[in-house]
Amino acid sequence: MEMCPWCEKGKLVSVEGTVYWELPDGSRAVEIDETPSFYCDNCHALFQSDETTKEIEDQLFLIDKKQLGKQTTYDELLKMKRVLKRNYFDFGE
Repeated sequence: MEMCPWCEKGKLVSVEGTVYWELPDGSRAVEIDETPSFYCDNCHALFQSDETTKEIEDQLFLIDKKQLGKQTTYDELLKMKRVLKRNYFDFGE
């Protein structure tokens, strides 16, 4: 089990949590339920891995935001049809 990167004392547990994410254009935020997350038993931080964060940010950039309501699940978000094939502004790929 990993040590919490925030408090450096607690142990991390894999959970599914609710997160609130701002759309890339800054127009609004969306609630994303059942998001793979880590929870610290000491400081109670709830956060996502770098990989999960990238998946969410890329998908929000690539889909037609009109098809996205105020709330979705992580799996539903990742299954939404993309307008672009990939994030052409991510030069780290």
